[in-house]
Amino acid sequence: MIFSKGALDKFDGAFHRLKVPLVDAPAAQRDPSVIATVSAMLSDIELRGMDAVRDYATKLDRWDGREIELDRASIAAAGNRLTPQLRTAIELGSLRTRSFAREQRSRLVDFETRPIPGLVTGVRYVPVSRVGAYLPAGRFPLTASAFMTIGVAKEAGVPTVIACTPPQQDGTANDAVAYAAYLSGVDQMFVLGGVQALAAMAFGLLGELPVDMLVGAGNAYVAEAKRQLFGTVAIDLLAGPSEVAVLADESADPEIVAADLLGQAEHGPTSPAALITTSEELGLAVMQAVDRQLETLATASIAGPAWHNFGSVTVANDRDVAIALMDDLAPEHLEIITTDDAYYHDHLRNYGSLFIGEWSTVAYSDKGMAGTNHVLPTAGGAKHSAGLSAARFVKPLTYQRVERECTPLLAEAVQIISDSEGMAAHSATATMRLERFEAAQHGIRTADAVQSV
Repeated sequence: MIFSKGALDKFDGAFHRLKVPLVDAPAAQRDPSVIATVSAMLSDIELRGMDAVRDYATKLDRWDGREIELDRASIAAAGNRLTPQLRTAIELGSLRTRSFAREQRSRLVDFETRPIPGLVTGVRYVPVSRVGAYLPAGRFPLTASAFMTIGVAKEAGVPTVIACTPPQQDGTANDAVAYAAYLSGVDQMFVLGGVQALAAMAFGLLGELPVDMLVGAGNAYVAEAKRQLFGTVAIDLLAGPSEVAVLADESADPEIVAADLLGQAEHGPTSPAALITTSEELGLAVMQAVDRQLETLATASIAGPAWHNFGSVTVANDRDVAIALMDDLAPEHLEIITTDDAYYHDHLRNYGSLFIGEWSTVAYSDKGMAGTNHVLPTAGGAKHSAGLSAARFVKPLTYQRVERECTPLLAEAVQIISDSEGMAAHSATATMRLERFEAAQHGIRTADAVQSV
């Protein structure tokens, strides 16, 4: 997460940097070796089907030959093995995420309009038929991922959602992840990880039919598999390492800002964390607070390298420069901690999800408690794309219905444009209708004249 050259040139002299990323590397999923490995795996699985899936599962997931599909009772029973406190927290996260998605879906309303007499145009929102969700369970099992993918798809009206999650050391699914999938309404669940899981869902090797859409986060190989499978299926988005940015002024608490930066740096050693501030004093204080917190942080071996290699602190001359620089970064998660949060909220345009005020933190959304989706664009993708939502699982299908009397209002202009383009067949579809319309009109006029006589 670095500034573009255009932003650096445009705002030269309007900001200075207290800390710059030490590493300026391409996203991991664009590593040529990752691309080649995934390409070979997908080709092999498409050719050999489940035999190849089982081979890769044995090699990469240490699959021991047990049934990879979990029956409904097993998925539900996963909750019985959790502590009461964890079970209750997962239930709360599922409830809030599905509730927010339900509100989103309720606002996607079919409609018809009549732009001119005799022409009806409209939209129907139709859910995709089958979705495949990947539920990560590697270094950190992302319990809430099921809320964001399966649960939101179900609230959007998707009839069938299947899910894959990689096995734990003992070959079983993570209980918290499985229970979250159960609460989210999963129809089928498989203990299968990585590229082979995505390929199996996309090629129709799990369940009765191929899925229409793949969703969910994963490592560099999972992200590359989604990229290569796009077109065969739809995908939610291409996500790289998790990102966080904080926009703060002198009123912010350095300890809170530092904690929130480390909160996302903890995702992985390549996760960028950025602070843009209008106060050099705050910037320096935050850097000191990060160093102090890393001394006792249990995950310092992950968050530390992420901060040292990919973290940044930038001091902007004023709030408008700060906004412009942040829009250039277009971070996945953006926190605002200032005395004028409303101004920043009104003017910022590029971010995956926004967290407003000192009492907000990214973790509230990450774990499902806020209800908003945590599947969000990274690597500047927020400049052109939004995160996953109920809207992503439905297709706005347009239609039009034309009455005979409207024909001249459409056909004559279509004929003119088609003729100018040299598209004779297009022109004919309009002129044939126009001729029939005029003939019918002439017949009506003749009949009227005879009747009057």
